[in-house]
Amino acid sequence: MATSATSPHATGFPAEGRCGYYVEKKKRFCRMVVAAGKRFCGEHAGAAEEEDARKRILCPLDPKHTVYEDQLAKHLKKCNSREKPKPDFYIQDINAGLKDETEIPEQLVPISSLSEEQLEKLIKKLRKASEGLNSTLKDHIMSHPALHSALNDPKNGDSATKHLKQQASILGNIEKLKLLGPRRCFVEFGAGKGKLSHWVDIALKDAEKVHFILVEKVTTRFKVDGKHRKKNSVFERLQIDIQHLCLNKIPVLREGKLPVVGIGKHLCGVATDLALRCLVETCAANFEERNEEPLAKRIKNDKTEKEIYTLAKEGNEKNVPEKWNPVAGIVIALCCHHRCDWRHYVGKEYFRALGLGAVEFHYFQRMSSWATCGMRKTSSEASDITTKRQDNQNDDSEEHDDGGYRITDDGADNLPGLLSIEEKKKIGHLCKLLIDQGRIQYLQQKGFSPALQYYTDPLVSLENVLLTALPNHSSSPETTA
Repeated sequence: MATSATSPHATGFPAEGRCGYYVEKKKRFCRMVVAAGKRFCGEHAGAAEEEDARKRILCPLDPKHTVYEDQLAKHLKKCNSREKPKPDFYIQDINAGLKDETEIPEQLVPISSLSEEQLEKLIKKLRKASEGLNSTLKDHIMSHPALHSALNDPKNGDSATKHLKQQASILGNIEKLKLLGPRRCFVEFGAGKGKLSHWVDIALKDAEKVHFILVEKVTTRFKVDGKHRKKNSVFERLQIDIQHLCLNKIPVLREGKLPVVGIGKHLCGVATDLALRCLVETCAANFEERNEEPLAKRIKNDKTEKEIYTLAKEGNEKNVPEKWNPVAGIVIALCCHHRCDWRHYVGKEYFRALGLGAVEFHYFQRMSSWATCGMRKTSSEASDITTKRQDNQNDDSEEHDDGGYRITDDGADNLPGLLSIEEKKKIGHLCKLLIDQGRIQYLQQKGFSPALQYYTDPLVSLENVLLTALPNHSSSPETTA
């Protein structure tokens, strides 16, 4: 296609009112707006002769941009990278778990440095601890009409189709658990672009009083939550680490008392444990501290007798529970067990009961990556992927399983002994199962009925396990562990 005769590139001049600095790397003029009477924007003013007298330096808060040295003090007060006041819902380490210094090993060697005898001991401990666990989960691969049109779009590539299939299955499981309905707040942990919440909103159509809280600790590009303009649903994005998030300090939950549904797609390693504690420990504890009225009493105060009957019928409950659990349910697609952390892990009690501790946990979480070692790329391909990942480290990747390949630093290819690839894969799956079983027991102790199931085909994603949980007062048959 021919270049427009009026374009800046065709004329050899910058667009009117834009910076006159030619960016050689991008083969175009800078597009920043310039001040009246100036040829260059502030970033490139040093290139102009008239600006030579003023020196630009790197901003000490963020070296990705520069500032005039004589205006540094003024700039620091308004720089976007300055530390901002913490919101009310930020409470340092509220979901971190207790730190027991005596259990944290001073130095742990890589798995590849273990002797054959040490490795055999670890594997024996793993197999003994896993005895009696059902290593074959049920298939709950589902779909939802809200995504049928998108799934059948011929413009989709393989990656888009893969994500849509996972989102459709998660949505189908949310509906099967009877969590897809009005008058509730969906909290998406590790929200990224917010696409899971997007499809939940589409599926809910015009449901009343639906609020979405999207939790993501990094700045995210190409967000979809800003595109929603429904009258009955509100999207709120929180840029915060789950470790410091107190849900009940968020106004809509503190004042509206909406039941919470925690959701997540590929919630990476330690983030799952932080989210579970945020939901079932921090959230519930805060409601108890505020001496909330039991739901039955509160409903009688707020609703007519007919409305009470309708509400109970919709919830498929014979009796309204005496104690209200602010968390209506949890649906989280698990991911990246090799990124778990002993301090934050919610299943410590389960591990200790099995005679295991921080050392075993460390090696089991590293060995969990063996579950995908049979799909390892060659060293040259691995190098290409590593380079690509570094080049795109700010991209909002919704997948954490490297497209079906795992590249780890545990030296799995140089292990002592004669473990075959198939043996390593089985050991990796056992490690994942044991870590997840600790999460199951934790949820059971906190008054929930949890379950693990396969929610998508391994050809779609190797990270294909879904963790679901409902409060014990729920009568749903789908919540048995």
